[in-house]
Amino acid sequence: MAENKGSFTIGGKEIDLPVMQGTMGPSVVDIRNLYGETEMFTFDPGFTSTASCESKITFIDGDAGVLLYRGYPIDQLAEHGDFLETCYLLLYGELPSAAEKANFDYRITRHTMVHEQMARFFQGFRRDAHPMAVMVASVGALSAFYHDSTNIADPVQRMVASTRMIAKIPTLAAMAYKYSIGQPFVYPKNDLDYTSNFLRMCFAVPCEEYKVNPVLSRALDRIFILHADHEQNASTSTVRLSGSSGANPFACIAAGIASLWGPAHGGANEAVLKMLAEIGTPERIPQFIARAKDKNDPFRLMGFGHRVYKNYDPRAKIMQRTTREVLNELGVKDDLLDVALELERIALSDEYFIEKKLYPNIDFYSGITLKAMNFPVAMFTVLFAVARTVGWIAQWKEMIEDSGSKIGRPRQLYTGEKRRDYVPMSKR
Repeated sequence: MAENKGSFTIGGKEIDLPVMQGTMGPSVVDIRNLYGETEMFTFDPGFTSTASCESKITFIDGDAGVLLYRGYPIDQLAEHGDFLETCYLLLYGELPSAAEKANFDYRITRHTMVHEQMARFFQGFRRDAHPMAVMVASVGALSAFYHDSTNIADPVQRMVASTRMIAKIPTLAAMAYKYSIGQPFVYPKNDLDYTSNFLRMCFAVPCEEYKVNPVLSRALDRIFILHADHEQNASTSTVRLSGSSGANPFACIAAGIASLWGPAHGGANEAVLKMLAEIGTPERIPQFIARAKDKNDPFRLMGFGHRVYKNYDPRAKIMQRTTREVLNELGVKDDLLDVALELERIALSDEYFIEKKLYPNIDFYSGITLKAMNFPVAMFTVLFAVARTVGWIAQWKEMIEDSGSKIGRPRQLYTGEKRRDYVPMSKR
């Protein structure tokens, strides 16, 4: 990593700070010694201008609309690979050979079952419990069942824990879904691939055979690839912050799921569906476009723009094609898709949206696709968690193995009362 020096003047004193350059992306100013030299901190709400770690996993260029996993473009991985190949890449840094892939698939497949006592654990939830609430609790509870893989100082235990989470979280997600609709749990099958196995656990019933639709399986596998990692977002930062204290990996992933549950993070595709339903028909789009432009109207076009991407979200192009494949396979005529496509066409040709770079993002299409596959809205964020688990684990593993990693401890700008003395109750 290249490094040089920069300087700035504060309080009449010139301070030299290292400027670090990664393999791609903007340079960063190393402010680790700033407080020692100036007795000042930086102020950066949301950490939008702060690099909290050094990472080799994912690179995003929001202006150019680029997303790379370990250097590989997301569209190439989604088009030519499968989800477990992407998992291997994120965890180990390179695409697997045929033998490595077969071994990895075998290890994941043989860890998909969960402890039988977990079934009784689910019975403690109300029938109408949100699946994400169930996921937070059940994933955290894994640490109570698998004591032999919670020692983060042991690389073998880290590997076992990583394998277990990638394998078991789809099983727990399917159990959460089945519990919510009152159907019996379906055990995983070792002769199915990762995504087909998940679909079967969600939609099979004991009274008849379930045949996995390969088009739907491939579509969901692609969705998992697109959501597998996204650099230092809120949930990933949560996992890293939790892990920095030495917490066990199951607890860290549970914390990430809790963060993902927020509507500003993992629930965006649900908001898109609600917006499209509110619009109703393509003919009503112009009035909603006008509302979106009105500064005094609280209405916002959901699924357009992104905190990071200032260009077309590279995942959205793949997701748009995937949506059409699913709807064509199922013979679904979805009015929401007609609204979505017309809304996209108008927005991409409207100077207002072009100037503000409000391009469709992945959430714009993913909700329609999942809805067509018969997943209820409450499960959308759960599916996001299944996909993102490998990214969280890869980021957690990288942090644990980084000798320079420290426990997270953000500073603050205190604006409360100055020191004052306690006043006895009789004098208040």
